[in-house]
Amino acid sequence: MKTRKLVMIPGPTPVVRSIQDQMGRETVAFGDPNFIRDYKELINDMKTLWKTEGEVFVIAGTGTLSMEMGIANTLKAGDNLLIVSHGFFGDRFIELANRKGINVDVIQSEWGEIVPLDEIESKLKEKNYQAVTVTHVDTSTGVAAPVKEIGELVRKFEDTLYIVDGVCATAGEPEYIDEMNIDILITGSQKAFGVTPGLCILWAGPRALKRREKLGTIPEYYVDFNKWLPIMEDPSKYFATPAVNLIWALKESVNIIKEEGIENRYARHIKNARAMQAALESLGFTLLADKDHRAVTLSNVLYMDGVDDVEFRKVLGEEGVVVAGGLAAYAGKMFRLGHMGNIDIHDMVSTIAAIERALYRVGIEAELGKGVGTLMRELLK
Repeated sequence: MKTRKLVMIPGPTPVVRSIQDQMGRETVAFGDPNFIRDYKELINDMKTLWKTEGEVFVIAGTGTLSMEMGIANTLKAGDNLLIVSHGFFGDRFIELANRKGINVDVIQSEWGEIVPLDEIESKLKEKNYQAVTVTHVDTSTGVAAPVKEIGELVRKFEDTLYIVDGVCATAGEPEYIDEMNIDILITGSQKAFGVTPGLCILWAGPRALKRREKLGTIPEYYVDFNKWLPIMEDPSKYFATPAVNLIWALKESVNIIKEEGIENRYARHIKNARAMQAALESLGFTLLADKDHRAVTLSNVLYMDGVDDVEFRKVLGEEGVVVAGGLAAYAGKMFRLGHMGNIDIHDMVSTIAAIERALYRVGIEAELGKGVGTLMRELLK
């Protein structure tokens, strides 16, 4: 009998049955009155939950498209952009900006660490930056940036917009648009929301919307705020075809968040993450991210001596859990384990137990049950 596989990568994440059911509904016309109502309710809920007087855009696409959408509507050729990068995905903003003719300065941390706040402030004082970007959780490193503190810092520079990449954070790590001085928050559907890939999600605060108006006509078409604003205000209007079933799926995800309570959801992510991380360390692994800045949505797990990455992940897959490999200099040296969204205690226990079995099979002496015991004790505190 085949072992059922849990996909515990940094995204896509496991999709619970009620969300799957929404995706499996009979598709209706995008002008269907019930769908229009659902779409509008989703938009309103997302503005309320993430606390903004601005707008949210929910359109067919990906997290990368939302990155491009954020840059396209706030910056023009010749503008200055400061990129605060904590890894591979922070660096992705560089090419996006370069292609648009934006002047880019980059502050990069050592992988596993954050860029110090005083270093960011010092850089911002050097010139007039039209925007600064920060990746909240970089999946290449497992580091969570201090988004709230950076927002307070950026508030001192009134001409500088604050763009946050929340792709692997939103709905798992606290993010409040207006309170945290976030002007643009970007994400996708397939990570902490627990929906399949396919939606580009972007919140634009009041200052970002004003910046868009100042830019006038922009060269981009599909991601232009001004093309989508009429639809977000009234989904009965048309610009491009909405992903009907994915909108329903995201609406169900948001209903789950509302039922749980968003603060309770954040607290659950912290508890689950720290339990998983303690369990991994009890088995002899170490984590790449500095302890004070570890993400709650994933862990980047460094191998102990004697483990071959390809063999370990192959065996782990046979034991029923799929994880992702390391990136760049850490390829072959670690695996990346997602623990976000709507996973439950069964998923977590099964994951740690499978890791224990995989270690045993590749010849690493690890006490069977130790990781599971550590996980359970932490979860039951």
